[in-house]
Amino acid sequence: MTLKSKIKTKLREGDEVIVLAGRDVGKTGNILKIAGKNKALVSGINMVKKHTKPNPQLGVTGGIEEKESPIDLSNLSFWDSKKKIKEKIIYKLDEKSGKKTRIFQSTGKKVD
Repeated sequence: MTLKSKIKTKLREGDEVIVLAGRDVGKTGNILKIAGKNKALVSGINMVKKHTKPNPQLGVTGGIEEKESPIDLSNLSFWDSKKKIKEKIIYKLDEKSGKKTRIFQSTGKKVD
């Protein structure tokens, strides 16, 4: 029996990322979901074709549909759309509230 644990990553759902390796290298997209162990679903990245069989009882029409497939988190980097460059993210402890905040390593500004 395996236990599901939280995945340690600095990327969150909704973050804009750039692909560093694979067939979609250089493309950008938003993280839809952190799926499985060290995988993420990114909009418009790693598209695969899925063949579905028709099932009239469930109202499913058959055919070929394109959908996103999970991509490894090590192949993704945070993309700063304002500067048009990839950025590294670090954590910094807020002195007032004691909470961790995500900060750009190059500028020291908070991640939106």
